Amino acid sequence: MFKMNKLFLIVVGLVLLTIFSTSCKPKQRSRTTGWEYNNPKNGGFEVAQSDEQITGPGLVLIEGGTFTMGSTSETPFYEWDNSPRKVTVSSFYIDQTEVSNIAYLEYIFWLNRVYGQSYPLVVQNALPDTLVWRDRLAYNEPLVQTYFRHPSYQNYPVVGVSWVQANDFASWRSDRVNEGLLIDAGILDFDPDQVDENNFNTDAYLAGQYAGLVKEGKKDLDPNGTGVRNVRFEDGLLLPNYRLPTEAEWEYAALGLVGNTLYNRVVERRQYPWNGSGIRTDETKYYGSFVANFKIGSGDYMGVAGNLNDGASIPASVGSYWPNDYGIYNMAGNVSEWVLDVYRPMTPEFVSDFNPYRGNVFKNVKKDIDGGIAPKDSLGRIVYENITPEEAASRKNYRKADNVNYRDGDYQSGIRADWLDGEEEETDSKSMYDYGQTTLISDKARVVKGGSWDDGVYYLSPGTRRFLNEDESASTIGFRCAMIRVGSAIPGGN
Repeated sequence: MFKMNKLFLIVVGLVLLTIFSTSCKPKQRSRTTGWEYNNPKNGGFEVAQSDEQITGPGLVLIEGGTFTMGSTSETPFYEWDNSPRKVTVSSFYIDQTEVSNIAYLEYIFWLNRVYGQSYPLVVQNALPDTLVWRDRLAYNEPLVQTYFRHPSYQNYPVVGVSWVQANDFASWRSDRVNEGLLIDAGILDFDPDQVDENNFNTDAYLAGQYAGLVKEGKKDLDPNGTGVRNVRFEDGLLLPNYRLPTEAEWEYAALGLVGNTLYNRVVERRQYPWNGSGIRTDETKYYGSFVANFKIGSGDYMGVAGNLNDGASIPASVGSYWPNDYGIYNMAGNVSEWVLDVYRPMTPEFVSDFNPYRGNVFKNVKKDIDGGIAPKDSLGRIVYENITPEEAASRKNYRKADNVNYRDGDYQSGIRADWLDGEEEETDSKSMYDYGQTTLISDKARVVKGGSWDDGVYYLSPGTRRFLNEDESASTIGFRCAMIRVGSAIPGGN
């Protein structure tokens, strides 16, 4: 009895100590004004607790840094469109695997449930082109009928998706993840009756143009408020957008040089996402097996029956083979992947050495006549429009919205003698890249990275690059998503 009373007193003491220490904890104050944060008595300026960014579903953190971007071996085609140069990439997140058929089917299901009745074309335009499997001199019709929808292929990478469709998927994914975070936090409740423009869109929610089914809401410290408000981006609850990785991000993540780093030095460069120049594993259990899914040689896609080399005549499951040192699968082989960049052969010569990227088209949110955010469109999305020349006139870092052709395709980068007479707003690349006449490069040409199940070993090197028009697709091209990392480059601060 005495022992139980003693234990009870200890527990009560600990509880009281916790309460006392919490009440005595100094309140957060501004280092600028000395005013207390999060106090409705002085106006209610809210400052969220500075937490680490959570890792979004399916993502892996890639610690950024400097690396030599570009070709890691001689090109047998003498293209010279990716000369080596040193660049720095900020820390970011990337999908551990390629986007699978089941993930894309979830997207199609949502589109059909929300837009199918009023806007069937939205659903139709999002569907993968399953006809990419057809070959005039091969029998691939079963793949046309089964690859995308059959359960046996649900964890295989989705193919037949254009660059435009991949971007739309990434936008949808951003909204669903953020909606889920608000539901998990008790801010909103599930709303299975979302239809047409009445669906959760992150931008529309932040702009106050979507309410949803409010469960508890966010406590409002504004003394003149209603007591409950929408979550703001400053609250730190919502994640940045999913998107396609830039070419630099993709290549950096594929090389996985973090495993070859010692005291701020890369002790061994890589030709592939693994060490050495070989393409077979030396693990005893799998000795001699290929470490990626690629075309071994003419007429040889997977080896000989009884001892298949890579075990896949077409794409394999997204988690197949060995991951690289970042824990990412199939950054060499299986399917090639879309990245964000517009393709230009001279891009390596001109882009920035910090987060290099070609394809910027700067936009602003469309405003109404009163200067507020214009109403969302019929699909529930906030409308954006290109910045005007007047808005960019006084800027030093850019002078127009469309910078796709800057220094490689614009009027001034041509060889014409009258280039100084060109319009400042000129964005057409025809003076250098006359699509269909002298080249297949246009403003719609997007970079494709990595090898596929139908490529030889040369394309397994992360430094190789190809291109395809953004509205086209292939049976060899899939994609994965990426996301910026906000705050410190590594967990726990700098």
